Amino acid sequence: MTDDRAFTYDGGSVSPGETQNIRYGISETYLGDPVRIPVTIVNGERDGPTVFLSAASHGDELNGVEVVREVAHEWDLTDLAGTLVCLPVLNVPGFLAQQRYLPVYDRDLNRSFPGKPGSTSSKRMAHRIYSNFVEPCDLGVDFHTSTRGRTNMLHVRGDMTDEGVHRLAMSFGASVVIDSDGPGGTLRGEATTDGIPTITVEMGEAHRFQRGLIDDALGGVRSVFAEYGLLETEAVRWPGWRTVVSGAAEKTWLRADAGGIVDTHYESGSLVHEGDRIATITDPFKREPVGVTPPFTGLLIGVLENPVVYPGNPLCHLVEVDEATRRAIEARRSDDGPRSPAE
Repeated sequence: MTDDRAFTYDGGSVSPGETQNIRYGISETYLGDPVRIPVTIVNGERDGPTVFLSAASHGDELNGVEVVREVAHEWDLTDLAGTLVCLPVLNVPGFLAQQRYLPVYDRDLNRSFPGKPGSTSSKRMAHRIYSNFVEPCDLGVDFHTSTRGRTNMLHVRGDMTDEGVHRLAMSFGASVVIDSDGPGGTLRGEATTDGIPTITVEMGEAHRFQRGLIDDALGGVRSVFAEYGLLETEAVRWPGWRTVVSGAAEKTWLRADAGGIVDTHYESGSLVHEGDRIATITDPFKREPVGVTPPFTGLLIGVLENPVVYPGNPLCHLVEVDEATRRAIEARRSDDGPRSPAE
């Protein structure tokens, strides 16, 4: 007889009180060798929800890899109530090549969910991941960073019209939540549609570990575990201020109107006011510098890191915040001491 609290997947099961570290085959190489993703499954002795933590569906996005790894292997999960499915590297081929998409196939794994057997390589991989390790879950957190050459402040994205997603997003304790249902084929979008509330956590930039952001994200995971009773001793955290950026709020990518070298004057996470010069574009001779100003007062949730642009390249991601949020941000920063634009 099978324990009805066992976590089962194609090829095995994990009983209550057990932990398994597996390398699960999702495809094959040109040589016929298996492509395997690392998976850690911790099934607690006490009843509770089944939660997945995933990262690196884009192979060069590394901050989340360390978040998921630390939860799986450095946290004391002896008293875990429920089951934890840790997927630190979804896109193993991209991770090995240190590139965003699946190499050779040149497909975006995070536009391929829930996948489909008998279809393209990326959809076959996505199906193996989704059907075995996402479908059995009650909720999930998917970690991302900005693409190369840009950086994001830590924020959450999710469909806030879904009650389950709303609860999950607020429990993570980020200051900024962007209300969006996500493009088709994304892990969070497809899981949420299937009744598995899932959020995306955006944090930092590709190709590196950023310890401060990793620690903040670990705090968010602890807060989620507290909200859903996976660990008894934690408390749901309050980030100090919070804004939910709805579909009605203004948001835009400010783009370069000239090619050249960019001097960015504000960091990701800065509050900027309409008319502020947030960046200057020059050329090697410093002729006729072009100033970049925001069309409205808002928060820079993403900024350019690579300081060279063609006309039309994105410079920063700006979202509108309400007056109460502005006052809260400014008060918080006054308490922390003066903060000037990046030099």
